[in-house]
Amino acid sequence: MTYDLLLKKIAPSLKRIAYKLSRKSPFCAYDDLYQEALIRLWENFSFGKLTDKTDSYILQGCYFHLKNYIRKNSNKAHIVSIDCGISDEDGYHGLPEAVLDLRSADSLVDDTHCRMLIEQINNNGLTMQEKKVFNFALEGLTVREIGSRMGISHVRVVKLRHTIAAKCLKHFNDL
Repeated sequence: MTYDLLLKKIAPSLKRIAYKLSRKSPFCAYDDLYQEALIRLWENFSFGKLTDKTDSYILQGCYFHLKNYIRKNSNKAHIVSIDCGISDEDGYHGLPEAVLDLRSADSLVDDTHCRMLIEQINNNGLTMQEKKVFNFALEGLTVREIGSRMGISHVRVVKLRHTIAAKCLKHFNDL
């Protein structure tokens, strides 16, 4: 039996297992658990450990592996809101708040300065995708809303925001 044939037979059950376990664990997403199970399945298949095993035995092994994976990694998890910035080694967190909230400007001068800074950031060094994320963030959309509008995953949006934040930082250092 090939790996593809085995996967085709047990994938629906494996997906249900990953989904049920992800509902019980606040830090493990369904996709992550499913991928972990696929990796474990591939390792066992590669070493020939699954040649004479039944589907239910294989699924039970995947279930116990995922339960153990959750147990071992639960203390390593850091639950963070998807909308907060990612901190780098300098302690910098996400997009600068002054840029993201134009309403915080106390005067017309501050408002004009913020608008000029936004235009400077938008026109210098951002890719088209980063510009879209930046402008959606300025509109106040959440990471998930930005992802759904752009047709990309929220994880990709978080990574783009981190890249944008690094690029924005050079503009703030010039002030």
